[in-house]
Amino acid sequence: MATVTEKTIDIDSILKGKIGAKMKFVPKPLIGWLKRIAHQDEVNAFLWESRGKTGVEWLEACVKYLDMTLEVEGKENLPDPNDNKLYTFVSNHPLGGEDGVALGAIIGRHYNGRFRYLVNDLLMNLPGLAPVCIPINKTGHQSRNFPAMVKAGFESNNHMLMFPAGLCSRRHKGVIRDIAWSKTFISKSVEYQRDIVPIHFSGQNSDFFYRLANFSDKCLPFNLAMLFLVDEMYKNVHKAFRVTIGKPIPWQTFDKSRSPIEWAQYVKDQVYSLE
Repeated sequence: MATVTEKTIDIDSILKGKIGAKMKFVPKPLIGWLKRIAHQDEVNAFLWESRGKTGVEWLEACVKYLDMTLEVEGKENLPDPNDNKLYTFVSNHPLGGEDGVALGAIIGRHYNGRFRYLVNDLLMNLPGLAPVCIPINKTGHQSRNFPAMVKAGFESNNHMLMFPAGLCSRRHKGVIRDIAWSKTFISKSVEYQRDIVPIHFSGQNSDFFYRLANFSDKCLPFNLAMLFLVDEMYKNVHKAFRVTIGKPIPWQTFDKSRSPIEWAQYVKDQVYSLE
């Protein structure tokens, strides 16, 4: 696991790791801009201050640092930690940062740290988060190992916390909503006999973010909007968010009457009905 230094998040090193020798062609002003957008100095200051914390304790420190007020409804729907069952928790992904932190803190505390995220491998640069993560890099060499990583997560003695959209929500015709959900959480929950717990998280990013995301999705071969997620996170400090937890859906529900992708849409609809 990575260790915390006074410069744990180092944009120069991250870029070098991603593009190697091509790094010399990246203009220095662009690198400086990336450091500002990623709030490199502020993030490193927080990581240094919280360097003694990991897992749930670190996630709770993040919630406090971001001054998030969490209004949790339906907490009674969280299954008993001592029922000897494992669950798949799925949520919409409106923010791309705070929502993951907040839900990890809530679920992690309820289940004494026995949960895992499926996350982009860039987040493994956060040492406090790494112990509760199974990294995913769908665009790099790691992508061929994706099925094995998912399998390892579901075979573990941990609950799974997933954002089946993969990306944070987009705005289309004035409505902020996730893109289509992947079917993986359905097929794996059935295979490993895990009931699914739907969760809705409130909140939204800036108008700028949605305009940029729509442009990026239509016109660019990469997710430009993702670069701005840390900046969006800082725009959302001091805010209140409502977390609504629905009743568990038995895994036996997901029978052959619909395809896995249709069942994924069904659960997505259930999540949005919690708004």
